[in-house]
Amino acid sequence: MYVYHCENSIDGIFTGVYDAWASRRGHKNIRLSSAEHQNLTLFSEYITVVPDFEKSRKVSRTLTERLGPGFYDTICRCAMADGNCRKLTMDKANAIYQTIVMALALPEGAKVLEYLGEPCIACIFELCRQTSNEAHHLLEFLRFSELKNGILFAQIHPKNDVLPILADHFTNRLPLENFIIYDAVHRTAAVHSASKNYIIADASTLDLTLADELSQAEETFRNLWCAFFESIAIKDRANAKLQIQNIPKRFWADTIELKDKL
Repeated sequence: MYVYHCENSIDGIFTGVYDAWASRRGHKNIRLSSAEHQNLTLFSEYITVVPDFEKSRKVSRTLTERLGPGFYDTICRCAMADGNCRKLTMDKANAIYQTIVMALALPEGAKVLEYLGEPCIACIFELCRQTSNEAHHLLEFLRFSELKNGILFAQIHPKNDVLPILADHFTNRLPLENFIIYDAVHRTAAVHSASKNYIIADASTLDLTLADELSQAEETFRNLWCAFFESIAIKDRANAKLQIQNIPKRFWADTIELKDKL
């Protein structure tokens, strides 16, 4: 068995798919792994995959052209998921590779996603749903703050790498705004300039003290909103469990009216 160990990212996994396919060692003899720590097995050869943007782009183009944008979007959302498939204990990188192999072998390859009886497809479905659910939550709870320089800034703490989904959504909703969405967990940022497309950048050296320099209007509206939030609350009908159910507590740190309650 040949085990291709790739980086836990879209580019890393797609590079692994490219290298594994190009090796011509037989799909049944190949397994992909994106886990940081894995149990080594006897009689297996381990190959380290170095992320390569050009190889990743070729895989992306093949999936889009031959299997359609819907299939490509599903695979990407699976790759964005945190960790691996818990129910089936399957590595997501291997599930993606096996799914692509199955899809490209069929005349109507995109329909392979309907074969939920296949372990790799079930894993894809579970992880894609996991990522989509968190992205849906953050689309509702994400808050922008206007800084003194006029840039809209938002900070999130997601489990999954949902930043590209959020960036694409707000680029369409706020095309004329300059904004930054900072993922504090994965240390990346989506940077959007007015009337342009967004870019995903490494934000490991981002100076967050600048995010505390709010515009005067932002501070005024924050105070007004918090006052409104408190004034409409009915103390006798407070339901902490329902509040946590509607807005999971891990989102409170990024929610103006709730972060003081942590």
